[in-house]
Amino acid sequence: MADLERSLAGTSFCEGMQPFHISLLARGAGERAFQAGQFVFHEGDEANSLYILLKGHVSLEVSTPARGAIVFQTIGAGDALGLSWLFPPFRWHFDARAIEPTQTIVLDAGRLRAQIEEDHDFGYELLIRIASVMVTRLQATRLQMTDMYGAGDS
Repeated sequence: MADLERSLAGTSFCEGMQPFHISLLARGAGERAFQAGQFVFHEGDEANSLYILLKGHVSLEVSTPARGAIVFQTIGAGDALGLSWLFPPFRWHFDARAIEPTQTIVLDAGRLRAQIEEDHDFGYELLIRIASVMVTRLQATRLQMTDMYGAGDS
């Protein structure tokens, strides 16, 4: 577990987090690798994990009947992947696909939800970080939409 704690502590997602809270994150965590082109998860499937990327890149995609998969963001080492585990109905809202060999730490969502309920200081720390990820993703999507639709064009 000490190796997982060190790996987590070295990520931007956990930067500045108290060692005790990093230790809580590491409990029940494991490592998982994905090959280039392999899906981490699919839209609509049960959201049961939080992934912290250690190496590699993952594309976040939405599928449309007319255009197929549309990448709306690419994330990399240190980033958190998969936020839907926190909000009912606990289903993924998009696809996530490794675009190169990717190494992650995978955290069990049920355990995290229980830890949040049990330790509100830990919950606050985790939710602030997740909210920051959400804002970053919304801003990235906004910029992409601006590029796609030429905001300011009349």
